[in-house]
Amino acid sequence: MYAIVDFKGQQLRAEKDRTLKVAYLADKEIGAAVEIDRILVLQDEDNEIYIGQPIVENAKVLAEVVRHFKDKKVIVFKKKKRKGYSKKQGHRQNYTELKIKDIVK
Repeated sequence: MYAIVDFKGQQLRAEKDRTLKVAYLADKEIGAAVEIDRILVLQDEDNEIYIGQPIVENAKVLAEVVRHFKDKKVIVFKKKKRKGYSKKQGHRQNYTELKIKDIVK
């Protein structure tokens, strides 16, 4: 059983007991429940596939916040040749890890 969900502008494949890396949820504590109700595609135990128009009605994914973390550092380097200009910056993006508890149809 799996579901394709639309969460904060990203389309993610959610399966029970798997973890998802999503954009940072500042208002959620570790252990808090998250309910995702924008289900685009759903496959149930009987291998029937439900495709939403645009979303599948009465379906939702229940998840729990596992941790908040920062991703690897991305280096941004700018340079202009023959001008003596160079600039090096680093950036680490915040993410939240969700554990899928259940998919409800």
